[in-house]
Amino acid sequence: QLPTGLYKKVLVILHDSVLPYMNEPTLMMDFLTVAYGIGGAISLLALNGLFILIHQHNLEYPDFYKKLYSLLDPSIYHVKYRARFFHLTDLFLSSSHLPAYLVAAFIKRLSRLALTAPPEALLMSIPFICNLFRRHPACRVLVHRPGGPADMSEDPYVMEEEEPSQSRALESSLWEIQSLQNHYHPDVAKAAAVLNQSLSEMEDDISGLLELSAYELFDKEVKKMAVDVPLEFEQVRGLFGKKNDIFAEHFSLD
Repeated sequence: QLPTGLYKKVLVILHDSVLPYMNEPTLMMDFLTVAYGIGGAISLLALNGLFILIHQHNLEYPDFYKKLYSLLDPSIYHVKYRARFFHLTDLFLSSSHLPAYLVAAFIKRLSRLALTAPPEALLMSIPFICNLFRRHPACRVLVHRPGGPADMSEDPYVMEEEEPSQSRALESSLWEIQSLQNHYHPDVAKAAAVLNQSLSEMEDDISGLLELSAYELFDKEVKKMAVDVPLEFEQVRGLFGKKNDIFAEHFSLD
């Protein structure tokens, strides 16, 4: 057992400063699987090392996706290692051989957590979800299901279920993304509205969005040049706003 701080320091450098120089990287299997099971930031950091062992050294981890699914909690959009986590999750969910129920569970959980996420995280997670739909067309039933649940109380998806296969995600619909189309931030609303149209075959490049910060988002808005800003919601039709009022007979707006 290592102190939490030491665990983090070791796991941050393990994948690029330790494993490549070991004669037998598989010796780190037990250490990484135990770290992956601890939870929180330590589990996120263990993903890098596990990915190398799975991808290059044929490590088999039966409950890998179940554990990855459990790491999706409200803090995932706020943690320091958010960019690293979503980069690796993108790799893990890139295979076209994954079952539809598993990918649908990830889509639903990410969408549900997006309801309370900050704008900078939403601008990354919505294109991430769109890419999952492009890779796994069987999941598009979540978008195109007629008569889907009107609110959370009618949604068959079970958020608290730890097993993705039992979450009933494929029976649900993405009302969460539809609600984000009314988001207060215009860029988020625009990103969410993409699902109303047919998705292009080309995936969105999310690499530049993984580390987007609130400061960068605010700075971008401040530097925008406003053009033709409407000053009235409805066009004025008479002296006091009515088209056929008595003042319109005696006074002209010209």
